[in-house]
Formats: sequence, structure tokens, C-alpha cells
Amino acid sequence: MISRETIDSVFETARVEEVIGEFVQLKKAGSNFKGLSPFSDERTPSFMVSPVKQIWKDFSTGKGGNAISFLMEHEHYSYPEAIRYLAKKYNIEIEETEQTDAQKEQADERESMFLVSEFARDYFHKILLEDNQGIAIGLSYFKERGFTDETIRKFQLGYSLNEWEAFTSEALNKGYNLKYLESTGLTIVKQDLLSDTGTKQFDRFKGRVMFPIHSMSGRVLGFGGRILISDKKAAKYLNSPDSDIYHKSNILYGIYYAKQAIAKQDNCYLVEGYTDVISFHQSGIENTVASSGTALTENQIRLINRLTKNVTILFDGDEAGIRASIRGIDLILEQGMNVRVLMFPDGDDPDSFAKKVSKEELKEYLQNNSQDFINFKVSLLMKDAQNDPVKKAGLIRDIVISISKIPDRIQREVYIQECSRIMDISENVLFSELAQLDKKEKRDTTKRPIQSNPTAPVLQKTPQFEQIDELKKYEREIIKILLLYGNNEVEFENFIAGEEVDDNEVTPLKKEYFKNVVSNEIYLNLQEDEVEFTDENFKQIYYEIIHQLNQNKSILVDAFINHSNTEIANLVTNILMDDEKHTLSDWGRKEISVKQGEDVLLKAVLDVIFNLRRVLIGKKIDSFQLEAKNNSIELLEEVNNYNKLKVLISNRLGRVI
Repeated sequence: MISRETIDSVFETARVEEVIGEFVQLKKAGSNFKGLSPFSDERTPSFMVSPVKQIWKDFSTGKGGNAISFLMEHEHYSYPEAIRYLAKKYNIEIEETEQTDAQKEQADERESMFLVSEFARDYFHKILLEDNQGIAIGLSYFKERGFTDETIRKFQLGYSLNEWEAFTSEALNKGYNLKYLESTGLTIVKQDLLSDTGTKQFDRFKGRVMFPIHSMSGRVLGFGGRILISDKKAAKYLNSPDSDIYHKSNILYGIYYAKQAIAKQDNCYLVEGYTDVISFHQSGIENTVASSGTALTENQIRLINRLTKNVTILFDGDEAGIRASIRGIDLILEQGMNVRVLMFPDGDDPDSFAKKVSKEELKEYLQNNSQDFINFKVSLLMKDAQNDPVKKAGLIRDIVISISKIPDRIQREVYIQECSRIMDISENVLFSELAQLDKKEKRDTTKRPIQSNPTAPVLQKTPQFEQIDELKKYEREIIKILLLYGNNEVEFENFIAGEEVDDNEVTPLKKEYFKNVVSNEIYLNLQEDEVEFTDENFKQIYYEIIHQLNQNKSILVDAFINHSNTEIANLVTNILMDDEKHTLSDWGRKEISVKQGEDVLLKAVLDVIFNLRRVLIGKKIDSFQLEAKNNSIELLEEVNNYNKLKVLISNRLGRVI
């Protein structure tokens, strides 16, 4: 694990405007920077970076955070990957915390496998571009497929010489261990009693063009290789075997190159082969990935789900192949995602079709020809079922089974209505069939051993519309004031009542003035009223602020921006960037005056304290009134006293405003 010292050093050194500036074109806007959102298509800037606070906020999507969270959102890095990226950028040496010998050995093994794989990628790519055999066979093949030099470089395509030990010998000569060449599957090692070493080794991908397979963060996990000669004994395509770093069912080809486009377009095109992905990227459809010829798995779907809820499956015109792959639709629906399907004309696959038409025609075809899964299943299977009532009933049941996989009840109902319209069958019959399937699913679930199954369909309760929570609103305002101005000293005013002042009168109230730090004043008032925060995140932030004040006598905002709890870090970022919205619209340039927080700080502090008291008293009155239904005189007197207090606070609030 990365040491705390390294992480702290990264946070202290990294500049959010420099990190984001590598991905987003930023323009100066007062003390901040603004730009177009990298997470949505927009024409006017809604993306704001604050160098002073070292945070960013995308007002179009609600996302925000620090440099680390930007890399996690934009590049889809894990937390350790983001730390390592910044450490490399700022030349910070990474220190690892103390690990057991077993942990060190496992980490070293995996890292050695990654290094071998990255060497292989560079070696195969160089052979393709510089070796005579690589140019004549491998490069010629890719050129014939219509791939440009830029595309070949982008996907780091390569060629493995048609020789038994060319790659293995080169790797061993460069000092790479045969153990890792074998564990990655690049080299096959067999026993040979006639050899001096008792073994012989040869290249797994001999005589094949090479497709490196990358992780989400861009590390080489394995390879796919296509043979170019006619050999009935050899498979046309060959993949790296499963290893500690490569699991075919957990990865999608092209995900590293497609992740930003998928998130931005909010849709993922799912194809079958490597060349399908490459051709689509070359045609400008960069939100495309492939299942690499395997049946779609739940882990692959979850990978897409990190980026978008919308998947469009692209099938070629081969109906037999489509029927075999149709199970993937139900798996996608089970994950609560939206699925559409598109078929190409007979004889065409995504690769060949992309080469036949222009970029504009391809985009238009994709936009106009995708269907929802019901229409797709009907168009595919109705030919066989048209004149056969039994087959038609089976088709309807098959569609209802797919609908039953959808967790969202509203979507289910919409699809039931659509199925009823297309298949000309009563909605009641379809709902009855759906209810039967749900009952069966519940029975099967109760029979199974209890275990965590995040993919199982769940009937969700219909969401209820929430009323605005006034208490939560003022709790948020208190946290905002503490974060922005908690360390400031302000001259406060206090009301002093005379001996015979009527509760409804404000005029006779006298004032006294005193100086105090904002955080102290808020703390004393909350303590006096014994106020407990109702929102768990606000409560945690408040307690940590109090702890900071006890330890350091001041509030350290950076600790919350870089908080280990990402929910708190995001919440704090949103609060800190609330007042930056006006910068996006150039209100200052348009001579629209904007009152700064410090200008109205006294009013803001008193306002939030009095309003919080008002809401709490209102809740107290409500609870007493419920209890006082039995005409308890004591409780009715309590209600009366609290009502008087509420009036007094309202009057003082009016005086503050």
C-alpha cells in the first residue's frame, strides 16, 4: 500500500488547475478558471476550477472535488492509480507501507507480469513497423483492413514473427525472467529431456498480428493474436490465457480508449471483435468496446455500468450468431441498465459496414436503426412464430421474462404496455405472467442459501417525493459558514431585555456588542440549545471541525476536501463552490453587483442560528400538541410558552433581516 506520507505529499504538491488543464481548456475568470464540461456536451462553460480552494465543480452534472477525484471521474482511475499518476507527474517518490513477505511477493509477481506485458507490446509494435517480415506481412494486413498509421499507433498494434523463439529469446536477452514470460502466457514452456535445461520454450503468438488488451487505466493485461496463414490446426484468433493480471471475462477490448467518449456520450456501443472496435474508432465512433468473441459476462457489464447506463448492442446479419448472443440482453437489463439493439444488413459486420459508408452515414445509420429489445426480439423471432400460436405464446413469454429482469417498476410497466401493443395481447395477461415470474423468483430466492448477490433483480418501492427539509437546509448553512468563515473574527450583537418587556415587543430591547470568532459563536449557541445535527454527513463534518478547533485552534478546510470519505469530500466541494456560479456568467463585467459572504457575515450567522432555533421550536410545539390531545393542562402550558418563544425569535429574526 502507498504510505500516508506519499499521499500527503501528493496532495500538498499537486495543483488542481495544472492537472485539469491537461484535459480541459481553461480560461481565467477572476481568481478562478472556467471551461466547457468534460462530462457533458455543452456550448457555454459550466465547469469551474478554484486554484485558491484547490477544488473544481461541474455545474452541469453536479460533480466536483479535488485533483484526485477529477482523475477518478474523468480517467476512471482507482484511488491508488490516481495517486500514482500524480506522483509520477510531480516526480514524487512513492513509499510503500510495510507489507508481509507474502504481500510483497504477490505485488512483485503482478508488477513483473505487467512489465513483461508492456515490453511485449513495445516489441511487437516495433517489429510491425521496422522489421522486414513485420512490414511485409503484419503491416500490409492492417493496411488492407483500411487502418491508418495514426490508428495503428493509437491501438499499439503489432506483429509476432513467424519463428519459434524470436520474442522469447529477445525478452530473455533483455533480462526478463522466463517465469513471467510463462505466467503471462507469452511463452509456452514444455518438458524436453533432450535439452540441457530439461525444458524447451516457444512463442505462443508465433506468426500472428497482435492486439494488446488494456485495463481501464491503460496497463497491458494480455494480447489477442490473429493468424494470417491458412492452417486448419491453428485457431484463427488466440488470446492470452487467464493469469493473475488477465481474466478474459472481466475485461472489454478498447475500454481504455473508449471510456471518456462513453461517459460523455452517455452510451456504449458493444461489438464482438477487435477490428470492429478499431474501425468504429477510426470512423469517429469512439464510445465502442468489444466482448472479444466471448459471451457477455456480468463483470463486463459492470465495467460499462461505471461509465453509462445505456448500451447499444451491434449485431451483424448472421441470425444464428444473434440467437446465441441474445442472453446478454437479459444480463444487461438485470443490472438496471437500458439496452438497445442494432442489426447490420446481411453479410455486414460493424467493421465492414464502417468501411463501406462515410462517417456521417455511419452515425446516421446508428442513430436511426437502433431498436429497444422488445422490437428487436419480435423482429428476430416473429418470422418463425407468425402462423404458430404455440411459438407466438413462447415468444411473448420470452419477452416477459426479459422484462422481469428490470429492477425499475416504472420501466417494467412501460415495456409491458409496449409489448401489449406490438403483440396485440391484453396488458392484464402480461402483468399476470409477470407476477407469476416474480413469485417464482421469490420462491427460488428463499430456497437458495443466503448470500450477497448484487445482480439479483430487486422490486424497488415507488420513490416518494420528499418535502424540503428546513432543518437540513440550516444544518448545511451552518457547515458552509464554518468552512468558509469559521476562522474569521466578527463583532456580534446581543439583545438585552429590560425587566418588564412584552414578548411581542422588540423596540425596548437593548444591544451589546462583543467580538468573537465565528466558529466559537456558533459552537456556543449550538451547545446552549443542545442542538444535535440530524444529517449524518453534516454531523460528522461538525464533530471533525470541533476536533480541529480543539487541536489547532482553527479549521483546516483541506482536510475535508481531501477526506477519505468521498461522499464528504464531494459534499464539502459543492458547498465551497456554491458562491462561484456568478463567475460563470461574468456578472461583474455586466455591472451586476454580487454581495460577498464576508460583507454580510454577521447577518448570515445570526440568521442561521435564529432560523435553526425557530425550526426546532416548531418541531417541539408539534410534538407537544400531539401529546396534549388528552387535554393535559401542563402540556398545553408548555405549548403556550414555546409559542411565545417562537414569536420572540421571529421578531428578532425580523430585526436581523
